[in-house]
Amino acid sequence: MCRLLGVVTRTPQPLADALGALSGPFTELGREHRDGWGIAAWAGLDTHPRIVKDTEAAVTSRHWDGALADTRSDAALLHLRLASAGLPVVPGNTHPFTAGTLAFAHNGFFSPADALDELIDADLLAAAAGNTDSERYFLRVLTLLRQRDCTGALSQAAADIRARASFAALNCLLLTEQALYAYADEDPDSEVSRRRGPDFFRLRYRTGEDRVIVASSGVPQPDGEWSVLPYRHVLEIRRSILRVSVRQAGRSRPP
Repeated sequence: MCRLLGVVTRTPQPLADALGALSGPFTELGREHRDGWGIAAWAGLDTHPRIVKDTEAAVTSRHWDGALADTRSDAALLHLRLASAGLPVVPGNTHPFTAGTLAFAHNGFFSPADALDELIDADLLAAAAGNTDSERYFLRVLTLLRQRDCTGALSQAAADIRARASFAALNCLLLTEQALYAYADEDPDSEVSRRRGPDFFRLRYRTGEDRVIVASSGVPQPDGEWSVLPYRHVLEIRRSILRVSVRQAGRSRPP
């Protein structure tokens, strides 16, 4: 299992400043979610998101604090990994996964990991960097993005997993040049959900005048300040204008 954190700000700033008081609690989650970390961030006039990864735990990594302080961005996603049993802790399995201007991170798992392989375009499958179910999830999203928008691709990829595999959660963040997307989905009857409780896989988001943050549970999320992202919905946060919307495929509603 893993932890997710995403932030979009009105103007670029160091990630440590953008995250503010959440930086410390999120880092502490690396004591459990200790199998690596990764950051994808848009900055200035970059043509691709900047990616920083490490297979060490965030709390012990020599690079984590520097990445938060030195990465200046207006849109970023952060991931702390707790590897599923049997999956090696290697760079190719470390989130976020990237393709061109896109970056993707997943919280949860599904089994079997190859459940989506026949639905992934052959060129994308051949370019896989690792052997995780999470990367296959991203590759299915990429396949769908060749014909659909981000909301439709995320929703359909999750539906494909539900139809073909057992799963604990399909929570994910997708960072594009235009926006940050979050998708929430959980099987409440999975062993992990029963053991960890009904809040473990909740994604919540907080809106403000100068930033929007979306996060897994485990960091402070006071009632009244944070909204729950409903399961099987997509949150879209547009860069620069901070326009927030929550959608199902083919539907939308204000946050």
